[in-house]
Amino acid sequence: MKLHRFPRLALLGLAPALAWPAAEAPRTIARANVVFFEPQKFTDVRDSQMGDPDRTTYLQQLRDHLLEQAKYHVPEGHTLSVTFTDIDMAGDFEPWRGPTWSDVRVVKDLYPPRINLVFRLTDAEGKVVKEGKRELRDLAFLMKITMSFRDDPLRHEKALLDDWLRSELPRVRKS
Repeated sequence: MKLHRFPRLALLGLAPALAWPAAEAPRTIARANVVFFEPQKFTDVRDSQMGDPDRTTYLQQLRDHLLEQAKYHVPEGHTLSVTFTDIDMAGDFEPWRGPTWSDVRVVKDLYPPRINLVFRLTDAEGKVVKEGKRELRDLAFLMKITMSFRDDPLRHEKALLDDWLRSELPRVRKS
């Protein structure tokens, strides 16, 4: 009988110690939020010719990237809200190449990345600091050296978002 009680007592004794680090964890304030408006209607966010019916894999990666970069461009206390209205990834699938090419995205100058978005930057009181609608294009995307995303299938789209953030919102200086 005592053998059965011992694990429970040990766990009860550890419960406060296990809960303590979670209570002391620093709170992070989100500087951005991202919405994909009707992603099923986006021009091209897929990883094969047949497409991804949920389209969530690449969209989640773009969301995570934008949220990560926002901490460098959105001042503390401000919030950047971005709504993606259309995405067309760099490259395209060329079905005339045959069935063995159905999962190969051919990237050429002919197929530049395109992202349409609406954004709003608000301060801590909710007052709009900046807002607008942008149609992002990069016709020279293959001429750029993007070493940071070299093996990333979304490297051109992430570089396009980074260029937009740099031009729209200057980098936040740490005090």
